[in-house]
Amino acid sequence: MNKEFIMQGGTPITSELATELRKLVFGTAAIPMRAEWLQTAFVFGAAPKEELAYGLRCPRNATRGLLSVVQGFILKYLLFSRKNSRNNTTDPLLATADLQRDSLFHALIEILRTISDKGKVTMVLPSEDEVFVDHSASYFHDTVTEKLYVFTLSPNDELEHFMKRNFKYFTEEETPGTLLFLYSAVLTRSMGKVRTDLDSSKGSPLTMSNHEEGSLMIVTLLLTGRATPYIHNGVINVGDENSYAVPQYGVLKRCMIGLLLWDIESTSAAVNQSRQPGSRLKTPNYPIWITSCTGHYGVIFNRNPDLLRNYHAESRFDVNYYSCSGHQILMTIDNRTYNEQALVMLERQPITPDSTSLTGKPGKDEALTAVGGGGGAAGVVGVASTSGGGASGASAGNDVVAKEESTLNTPLQRLIHTKWEEATISFHVQPSMLSYLFSTTQ
Repeated sequence: MNKEFIMQGGTPITSELATELRKLVFGTAAIPMRAEWLQTAFVFGAAPKEELAYGLRCPRNATRGLLSVVQGFILKYLLFSRKNSRNNTTDPLLATADLQRDSLFHALIEILRTISDKGKVTMVLPSEDEVFVDHSASYFHDTVTEKLYVFTLSPNDELEHFMKRNFKYFTEEETPGTLLFLYSAVLTRSMGKVRTDLDSSKGSPLTMSNHEEGSLMIVTLLLTGRATPYIHNGVINVGDENSYAVPQYGVLKRCMIGLLLWDIESTSAAVNQSRQPGSRLKTPNYPIWITSCTGHYGVIFNRNPDLLRNYHAESRFDVNYYSCSGHQILMTIDNRTYNEQALVMLERQPITPDSTSLTGKPGKDEALTAVGGGGGAAGVVGVASTSGGGASGASAGNDVVAKEESTLNTPLQRLIHTKWEEATISFHVQPSMLSYLFSTTQ
């Protein structure tokens, strides 16, 4: 027995727990999981104090979704949560070695505390050479799960002390740090609750996904504390006249970090709307969003903590997009044209009891309706663009505009328009980078 793990309160994993854990997370214990889960740790891609020193990095594989959520919480710590962060003149994104370690440490702990919801946290660590589960037809050894020790910890000082003492198991290269953290998240939530979250009638495992970079349910587990496939607000009862209504549990409260989503299948307006996150994910507490864009995960963030609390701050602002491929894109989002149009329309609108809110002014939803304006805006790479659908003078002009929009209306633009529908977007990057980031090879 590993004396160090026993002294920390660890107990060897049982055959039943190992088998059920593998089935819940990967769908079966009879074959090993994908190799990247055994080889991907939490590793920063750049040396301390260099550009992108804040960013985790890994090849394109099924761990990207999990890593992107952790990256979001790393940015939350660097930009908004550090002590005296507003009085510090150094750029937090040029993170020192100590900042890299501290930000990752606090990110992992915050996610586990969110999942535990003030309850106990369950963590796992691997023994070097002990094996607690026999190899069999129903359980194929994966070199990690059958070697685990299980620890039950309080979510406060005990968890912090445990993580400091065992941090290397999550951060050393070519180690299964992401798998250990995913197992810890599932066990903290409890396997029974995760099955319920997943809508157990469908029988899908946690990692089931058509996307190479991981499943949405892993993202929702780490963001919201619940592994739900439904990202709408609250609870929706689904049924018809021939069956009882079945509740679908979405996001139950506003999240610290948000989620934006766009994929190729969302080109239809009706399909796009049905798959969009609710406001509790689109408008989080901090201006940081995990993104899923045509199957590629990333993070969009802004440095202003008041961005989502101040109407004027959202008129024109910069955001960064970061991918764990190790690339960053700076964008400027400009809502001023849309806001000015809204104000003009509201000024022209006659004030009636039906069009006036409780405060005596038109409500926000009414303002949006008044502006109307079909379709999302088409931004321009490196050049200001306009939204809406103004008439063109000739058919040749229409053809040119259509060709330009099809060329420049990139997946990342469409993703951003799911949040800021009429925004003008300027990318401060070469167009080739936009194509590369959302290719199937990087």
